[in-house]
Amino acid sequence: MARKGMKAFNYAIGMFGTSIPINLLKTFAAAYYVKDLGLRAEQWASVLFVYTFIDAIDNPVYGYLSDRTRTRWGRRKPWLVIGTPLLVLGLIAFYSTPNLPVGTPLLAYAMFFYIFTGTLDSVINANYAALFPELFPDDVSRAKTNAMRQAFQLVAMIISIALTPVVTNAIGFSMTAFIYGLLGGGVILYMALTAEERRLPPDEERPKLWESVKALVTNWKFWIAGLANAFYSASMSLVLAALPFYAEYALGISALQQTLLFATVLLIAIGSVVVWARLTREYTLMPTWRAALATLTVAFIPLYFARSFTAAILCSAFIGFGLAGVITTMDLVHARIMDEDQRKHNVRREGIIANALGFMNRLNGLFTSAAFVLVARIFLFESGDNPGPHPDRASLFLLTVFPFVLSSFSLLFSFFLHFRDMPTPEAAPEVALSKATHPTPEE
Repeated sequence: MARKGMKAFNYAIGMFGTSIPINLLKTFAAAYYVKDLGLRAEQWASVLFVYTFIDAIDNPVYGYLSDRTRTRWGRRKPWLVIGTPLLVLGLIAFYSTPNLPVGTPLLAYAMFFYIFTGTLDSVINANYAALFPELFPDDVSRAKTNAMRQAFQLVAMIISIALTPVVTNAIGFSMTAFIYGLLGGGVILYMALTAEERRLPPDEERPKLWESVKALVTNWKFWIAGLANAFYSASMSLVLAALPFYAEYALGISALQQTLLFATVLLIAIGSVVVWARLTREYTLMPTWRAALATLTVAFIPLYFARSFTAAILCSAFIGFGLAGVITTMDLVHARIMDEDQRKHNVRREGIIANALGFMNRLNGLFTSAAFVLVARIFLFESGDNPGPHPDRASLFLLTVFPFVLSSFSLLFSFFLHFRDMPTPEAAPEVALSKATHPTPEE
């Protein structure tokens, strides 16, 4: 039992490590380059736009290479161990901008290191996600481990999001990126070196690229889950990017109050993970996933009307509750996609599927890019030096209106996805026979 507990802990804590660098990158990149350094909002939108397409190309390739990797250390460990130091270096470079003229030189620097750091995050997260269904083959162990790793993710968000305004005020973005990078990278390496990958038979078939692409393209469940995740991810990416603007332009609060606002969302989410995990056991996965998406969507409505620090705190608590539900259930939905693919094709390609789902997730860059273009055109928000006549309205649009629309689409897609309650690939043959002869209704 203790060994199983450590196995779950060693894997789950990896979410703490992977979350810190990417949260710092995605949450404060726009505020750092647009609000602080003077890059125009439309220029920043072009960074997100270009990054989205590059990430769309590299994600399937990373998954294919990972699934075909065969070393004595496993399939995923080499990618995690090599990619982590490069991720840390990219994060530090992104927030250690040399004294460049505002315009094309600054835009080029931001674009290069945003893409460099983002693509390495794709490598690490795809390999980390691919380990999940392999290490934990049944719904019970998955639910327990996923609740633990989501709690670790939320703790990481408290550090990398809630505390960052205070930390950067004290030591600057460059030193903050250095400390966060070392902390996150060290935890990722610990997870990678302690994970016990299953040894595959030497003669096991390796996935073929075009067959895998064909299987995914024709898998309508993959598309529905991927699009639902893309819309949800876009809404939350925009929320995180908009919070610094909302705190300054709509609320006019201090760095310490920003920290309290961010922390409220995340602390509520941490406490709610247990609630959503229990609901998943009681009411099964799919209804709980839909309920979580509905909760998150509705929570944006009262936040739109919050014009004081106290009101923002109260309304943000509902965002935290809905967020906890989605992150508790979304990865379990993705694991079901991987299970069904393995049962149908008898090939292990968790990396390809994880990366393909990651590619769908990265489509959020198109939506967040469009949001920044819209605030530039509608509200004339150009940069921190020229925020336009209504920066408060612009920040509310970024924080609530656009995310509400995106989250609504995610909820809509979730109603088209169903799974049968089938055994995992490692289940006993007699259980599989029982399920086949007495199929359970779809969730």
